[in-house]
Amino acid sequence: MLVKSYAAALQGISATVVTIEVNCTKGIQFFLVGLPDVAVRESHERIISALQVSGYKFPRNRIVINMAPADIRKEGSAYDLPLAVGILAAAEELDVSLLDKFLLMGELSLDGSLLPIKGALSIAIKARESGFKGFILPKQNAREAAVVNDLDVYGATNIKEVIEFMNGNQIMQPTIVDTRKEFYEQQDFFDYDFSDVRGQENVKRALEVAAAGGHNLIMVGPPGSGKSMLAKRLPSILPPFTLRESLETTKIHSVAGKISGDTSLMVQRPFRSPHHTISTVAMVGGGSFPQPGEISLAQNGILFLDELPEFNRSVLEVMRQPLEDRKISISRARFTVDYPASFMLIASMNPCPCGYYNHPERPCLCTPGAVQKYMNRISGPLLDRIDIQIEIVPVPFEKISEQRPSESSALVRKRVVKARAIQQKRFVDCNDIYCNAQMTTRLLHKYAVPDETGLLLLKNAMQRLHLSARAYDRILKVSRTIADLDGSSDIHSSHLAEAINYRNLDRENWGT
Repeated sequence: MLVKSYAAALQGISATVVTIEVNCTKGIQFFLVGLPDVAVRESHERIISALQVSGYKFPRNRIVINMAPADIRKEGSAYDLPLAVGILAAAEELDVSLLDKFLLMGELSLDGSLLPIKGALSIAIKARESGFKGFILPKQNAREAAVVNDLDVYGATNIKEVIEFMNGNQIMQPTIVDTRKEFYEQQDFFDYDFSDVRGQENVKRALEVAAAGGHNLIMVGPPGSGKSMLAKRLPSILPPFTLRESLETTKIHSVAGKISGDTSLMVQRPFRSPHHTISTVAMVGGGSFPQPGEISLAQNGILFLDELPEFNRSVLEVMRQPLEDRKISISRARFTVDYPASFMLIASMNPCPCGYYNHPERPCLCTPGAVQKYMNRISGPLLDRIDIQIEIVPVPFEKISEQRPSESSALVRKRVVKARAIQQKRFVDCNDIYCNAQMTTRLLHKYAVPDETGLLLLKNAMQRLHLSARAYDRILKVSRTIADLDGSSDIHSSHLAEAINYRNLDRENWGT
């Protein structure tokens, strides 16, 4: 008997429906075709054991299974469940009336229990688009997939439950998630708050500007000055997720297997902080079976690189193109996968090898030229993509011992949200542009034009501070954001002056 069950294959962060055709005839052989990898071919032994333990017999027939389309490679053990169900249906031990209404995915343990899979959200979205009535998958992934409306999502703990459900002998309740309620209830809970930070008002202001315009930022300062502490508090002042952004980010983390069983949607922007020993593939994504890297896991959030000069030069250089294009393409002989990579880059570093260059109290012990050599570990093209460069100094004892709390993240966040609303209205007719940091040259000439006084100030600053020509556009973008924070439609000299101050670490005059 020939039957069909349905599964899905992940390609990037999207899914493709896979039709599993099972033909059961007289004989004793077993064939599995359709470009399966080793893990899929090994499903034969897992299915036999799972069915035996669950009280079912593996058919003693000639079984031919084709996984279509045959030109897409099928990877992983998540095809165990649809393969097992298809085999039983072809052997006439399972009712076939519901097979074309459900998409099935799940890895089988030897005792018949179902183990979690990756990419449940992407597969659920594809199931709804393809017109399936429901999606049956391991219970651990049920809440993640139940985010998709107009689709019945059933979480099963073992294969016996699925077989009994398909035969009509057991009722399974679909998993229901009130997506909007959970999404909006948990958006304002953060582990870190700006009110904990004493002093560093200029750095907190720079972080506010960066959050308001989506600008990349680097902090340069001696050990213990609070660089990492401030970076960890940046998510608390970023605008809340929109449902679109949350869904997009959750899909990436789902494909990477980073979603816990009790999570439906990610409600807070990601904060990724990889160690400086990270490899190029782990940073941008890829591998034999391509997976999203750290730059994609930071989608719509923050990628924090602590001790920036300690990262491998090739790791930093490979980030240049994603910082501009906000996506990364992973190419292989048979296919190309695109992962989104729209994130804020926040970096920190010591000013020199000993860490005390420009320290107000401790002397720098580095040899002549060591500071410039240390800064040269970061290439000019990469530094060019960082809009705000801020120097940070240690907080004096008087500030540390203050009992009066600083301004809370909630108050700063209100100003950031207000500025972002201005930008959304400004770019409403621009595709894929949501904040000032993403402005093209054409938009820059339209929305960030200073007056004559501002142009003169900018000219004098570039000559006096020896700023490079590449700093020009960055200063205009940042000044546009500062004007938005002030609620001003025009860029004034004060806005430009503040933006110029955020370029005081330009490589041409730093460490000389």
